[in-house]
Amino acid sequence: MLIYAKQPINYIIQNHASKIKILYIAKELEKKEYSRLMKFDFEVKRIPSDAAGKMCKNASHQGFLAEIEDYKLQSYKNFLNFDFVLVLSGLTDVGNIGAIVRTAYALGVDGIIVCGLKTLPLEAITRTSTGALFDMPFAIETNVHNVMNDLKTSGFTSYGADMGGIDIRDVKVKQKRALFLGNEGDGLSSRVVSKLDKVVSIKMLHEFDSLNVSAAGAILMDRMRM
Repeated sequence: MLIYAKQPINYIIQNHASKIKILYIAKELEKKEYSRLMKFDFEVKRIPSDAAGKMCKNASHQGFLAEIEDYKLQSYKNFLNFDFVLVLSGLTDVGNIGAIVRTAYALGVDGIIVCGLKTLPLEAITRTSTGALFDMPFAIETNVHNVMNDLKTSGFTSYGADMGGIDIRDVKVKQKRALFLGNEGDGLSSRVVSKLDKVVSIKMLHEFDSLNVSAAGAILMDRMRM
């Protein structure tokens, strides 16, 4: 798959260089930087900026593009022995999902399950997660209720974000836990909420409708760390 932009590519070079097939450079580099890149096993190609633009459909590539190995999705059933799982139910915005992946990796989430979709543009999520997707076990499962049932029978306590929930600061979080975040517009469905063990929220000091899902998710993940 093709990814672009300096930050995610730098992350993959530093942490997963073996996954890069070809690195494309569409800008002038200092000789020292170019020599450093040439020491890796992947191929380095210089290309004109307009060719780079065509490759990424004129998105902002910042002079760096890379052909890398496809990300391998996992079965969510591999996550049933984990301690901390994040479930994204109905989220569709790749910017939000990428930001959540990056935060989840930083805050110690063991795996992420996306529900309600059959596919996702993993190239875009790799980019918006700044490459952190390659360090995060990630699964897609269409039916969120199957996921809820399997997590429950595997000993997970399920927590879901909703404005009417208990303040997360007042909740004693269990060791084996799953946090459910709903989609950007409607949140979690009423059926999902009815099956949760705990409905949690973030108490705000000033009156406001809600936080962006990636911002709310970051706060809840931090509060649920062990």
